[in-house]
Amino acid sequence: MSKETFHQIVADVTTQIAGRPLNDELDRWLNTVHGPGSESYERLKQACIDGVAEGWLCEREGGGIKYGRAFKPEAALAGFSVDVVDMNDIQGPHHTHPNGEIDLIMPLEGDATFDGRPAGWCVYPPGSAHYPTVAQGRALVLYLLPEGQIQFSK
Repeated sequence: MSKETFHQIVADVTTQIAGRPLNDELDRWLNTVHGPGSESYERLKQACIDGVAEGWLCEREGGGIKYGRAFKPEAALAGFSVDVVDMNDIQGPHHTHPNGEIDLIMPLEGDATFDGRPAGWCVYPPGSAHYPTVAQGRALVLYLLPEGQIQFSK
């Protein structure tokens, strides 16, 4: 899996959500159209697994979490940045999403959940905040951040 191919797979989804409000309706739409079992979900999950195995995704580690920004926000990605984390039964650092956050949850081991949600998409609206938490196993989580905006709490 090349980084360029991964970029195209992500862009296939981000261009479909460009300009849409980050809300419950988008959450439902993503899970219906691009949810577990769909071709796009499976392609994204395999691309992330391959990228981690090849060392160009989740290339950093801190506090027991592997992470990395694959792409900065750009027009080809509808203004989203793309990050992927590898978490195993752990709570990450508290942060706020000024413009919202879209997460793709990809369990790898056990019945891993992300913030209590199983495999699939989770949409946080602008101004939301959380301690990102993977429980009951290991999961990869792909983060789409509008304009790359995230604010970690002190």
